[in-house]
Amino acid sequence: MKRIIFPLILILFVFISHSYSQLKIGYVDSKTILSKLPDAQDARQKLDGLIRDWQNELMKMEDQKKIKEDDYDKRKLIMTEQMRNELQDEIKKLDQQISDYRDKKFGTNGELFQKQEELMKPVQNKVFNAIQDVAKDQDLDFVFDRSGQIMLLYAKDKYDITPLVMDKLKLQQ
Repeated sequence: MKRIIFPLILILFVFISHSYSQLKIGYVDSKTILSKLPDAQDARQKLDGLIRDWQNELMKMEDQKKIKEDDYDKRKLIMTEQMRNELQDEIKKLDQQISDYRDKKFGTNGELFQKQEELMKPVQNKVFNAIQDVAKDQDLDFVFDRSGQIMLLYAKDKYDITPLVMDKLKLQQ
C-alpha cells in the first residue's frame, strides 16, 4: 500500500507542476543515511549495550524466581501452611519486581524510550538540518523520506496553506 501511495503522490505533483509551474521534488532514504552515519552507529551501540545490560538483569531476576518456584514445588508437600504462604508471597513479590523493572526500563515512558530520545535526537537534528540545507541549495520545493511511511521533510514556505485554512475556519492566527 505504501509503495502505491508514494508514486501516486509523485504523479499528482507532476500533474500539478505542469498546471502551475515546475516543481522540484527530491527524496531521501533516512534509514540508509542513519545506517552509515558514525554518530548514529555510536548511539545505536550505546543503546544496544544498555538493552543487553537490562536484559541480563531481567534474566537474573527471572532465574531467582524460577529457583524459588522450583524450591516451592519440591517442598510444598512437607511445608506448613504458613511456610507455603510465605514462599508464595515471595514468588509473587519477585514476579511484581520483574514486571516493574520491565516497565521501568522498556515501558512506554521507560528509560529505553528516554535514552533513545536523548541519544538519537541530536543525530536526527543533524540529518534533518543537512536535508534542509541540500534542499535549499538544490532549490527543491519538497523533500520526502521514502524509508518508512511517506513523510514530508521539507517544503518551501510559499506552499503552506495553513493561514488560508485558518481564515476559512475563521480562526485567529
